[in-house]
Amino acid sequence: MSESESLVHSENLPREQAGELLQLPRHKANWEWMSFFVRRLNPGDTYKAHTDGEEAAFVLLGGTCRADWGEGAQKIGKRKSVFDGYPYALYLPHGNAVTFTAETTCEIAECRAPSQAPLKPRLVTPHDVVSSLRGGGNVSRQIVDIMTPAFPADKLIVVEVYTPGGNWSSYPPHKHDVHNPPKEVDLDEIYYYRMNQENAFAFQHLYSGKDSAEKTLKTRDGDAVLVRSGYHPVVAGPGYDVYYLNFLAGSSRIMAVTEDPQHVWIRSSWKEMDPRLPMV
Repeated sequence: MSESESLVHSENLPREQAGELLQLPRHKANWEWMSFFVRRLNPGDTYKAHTDGEEAAFVLLGGTCRADWGEGAQKIGKRKSVFDGYPYALYLPHGNAVTFTAETTCEIAECRAPSQAPLKPRLVTPHDVVSSLRGGGNVSRQIVDIMTPAFPADKLIVVEVYTPGGNWSSYPPHKHDVHNPPKEVDLDEIYYYRMNQENAFAFQHLYSGKDSAEKTLKTRDGDAVLVRSGYHPVVAGPGYDVYYLNFLAGSSRIMAVTEDPQHVWIRSSWKEMDPRLPMV
């Protein structure tokens, strides 16, 4: 597994410039399930999207806009950035369309997966998401569930994760690359990173087993990591808080994972939750 197969850098657009920050259709990523895009709109800009043969989830990373998916234009968005509160998100199933019109500068993350399921569009507001704290000590992090397996979608699952500087996340290391329900299912996963401090970074370690090839990726603001298989823990650089947005899709819409048995013992050492949490 090479770095170029796993790590995708965002376009380095000036803050005042609208455009696509990241464009990753499935064929370019060379995988089966997900396409991923991030775009910035300036006030008055519009973006129209159609979902023919696909379902899509749109997560408003920051800013405000009006969105019309056939039920009349609605104002969505509240947080200035991902570190400023809970998200608005829109789920759009197969055979639908939406138009976003920016009121302020806004950034939208979009993930698509093949689907023919006859479902209904649904707006997720900050009141609908569920926040929880996970781990303990320097493995403490905050989880914000946007579209859980119980959400009425076909394949996509969407989660936000906040990790204080110096802490580990997605830990103990786990994997979900074998279809063996209910113990484990095969899910591809996107990690999309945002950081709000200059020089901030995180490391993500990708490996498949005790004697397998390993890769450690250094990620910065705007980077995306594609997790195709294997274990994939994350550590935030000390002093730098890290956010990542997870999209998952695969052989079954459940969160069934296998933890690395070499590191499961760490759970017994967890004590107090990191007092820096919750971050939002």
